[in-house]
Amino acid sequence: MSQDASHQSHLTFFGASRQVTGSCYLLETPGGRLLLDCGMFQGPPEVTEQNRLDFPFHAGSLDAVIISHAHIDHSGLLPKLIKSGYGGPIYVTAPTHDLLELLLKDAAHLELKDAQWENKRRQRAGKRLIEPLYSLEDVERVLAQRVPLPYSELTELLPDVSLQFHDAGHIIGAAIVELRLGADGQRRTLVFSGDLGNRYSPLLRDPVRLAQADVLLLESTYGDRNHRSLPETLTEFRQILRDAAKRGGNVLIPAFAVGRTQDILYWLGRFQRDGDLPQQKVFVDSPMAIEASEIYASYRGLFNRDDPEFNQAIEGGWHAWLPKLSYSRTTEESMALNQIEGAIIIAGSGMCEGGRIRHHLKYNLWKRDAHVIISGFQPRGTLGRRLVDGARRLSILGGEIAVRATIHTLGGFSAHAGQTELLEWATAFRPSHPHVYLVHGEVEAMEALQQRLADQRLRAEIAEYRARIAIGPP
Repeated sequence: MSQDASHQSHLTFFGASRQVTGSCYLLETPGGRLLLDCGMFQGPPEVTEQNRLDFPFHAGSLDAVIISHAHIDHSGLLPKLIKSGYGGPIYVTAPTHDLLELLLKDAAHLELKDAQWENKRRQRAGKRLIEPLYSLEDVERVLAQRVPLPYSELTELLPDVSLQFHDAGHIIGAAIVELRLGADGQRRTLVFSGDLGNRYSPLLRDPVRLAQADVLLLESTYGDRNHRSLPETLTEFRQILRDAAKRGGNVLIPAFAVGRTQDILYWLGRFQRDGDLPQQKVFVDSPMAIEASEIYASYRGLFNRDDPEFNQAIEGGWHAWLPKLSYSRTTEESMALNQIEGAIIIAGSGMCEGGRIRHHLKYNLWKRDAHVIISGFQPRGTLGRRLVDGARRLSILGGEIAVRATIHTLGGFSAHAGQTELLEWATAFRPSHPHVYLVHGEVEAMEALQQRLADQRLRAEIAEYRARIAIGPP
């Protein structure tokens, strides 16, 4: 083996390659093996079936796992990894440490519920039964292996690998992952953007810009477009609420429990304080979103400081900021909302693929005075995407529902950077230009961003599933 080969590291793409979900990358160095993210594949059945495949690597051979943030498409297969034999540390930021407990316990509950439902169908058909991907016991083992690290602190993971987290501004605790590989004189730097936040986030700081990288894994969720401007988005949001109040119907907001719900609560509180929130009640109908909101408030020291009024009010909790807010924690409280008119109902899931929002859609979509606000990215194949694409009839919870409600898309609330922000962040590396690999995006978005990066004289390749690249010495 040559001297250079003996110092080479390799990275293999095992997820979020030419697709948005399933973030997972294996880093092999002379000193050990690390996994960067362990995300679940989300979307239609042909995508989620990938979650049942064996890991394409030996889980027990890993020395460390690094999680960029708590969203399930970046962390959701951790319990399966533990079940498959991994027993080492899981490095996270402090907020991610807390959010993982919330999200993974919910995921385990859904796994059990889905397996029970599927097994009833299989039993009737005389087919082999399936097991849940993992159990609550597997989640508890994940939680015991978490190692929280602060932003900016350099931590040695292996003799030839050091880790530094930087604020990504996507959700609370989201991190840009910087890995320094090798020793002085042979050092290479690998940077994984994680999910980069939108600079117009009302709560979080802008993503930290880094100066040095040899290899860059860059998310490309919105690589083909920019978001609508925030002022235009807020103007439309206010107008939707006014129109809905005049017609008397409910406003349904399918929202991700972590990130989007808290942003929406911020803006509704701002509207109320400006005398511009006509609805008398705002319901958060999601136990997960309620708990996530409380976790957010506990890390208010990581919020930006653009709104002193909010930063002072949030010390008393979200109700102190938005007095019209009510929480629906129990199933009975959720069902009672079927009798409500003229309210704002925020519920999960954000893609309308499960959760309480489906019940509210069933009871409201057929009403002409109802409004549905889609405020986040909707992958192909999801119910939310079908609403955005103009479906006139949908099958929901076993029944066919006519879509008579008005459907709105508010792209300015995205928690992801738009194309221009991605370009500005990726081109800030100086003096060297990293070799860029595009991940976490649909093919069209990746191809568009690849061309724009080429215009800026940055080498960019679209990451291919199972492709293995060398990260050699300088």
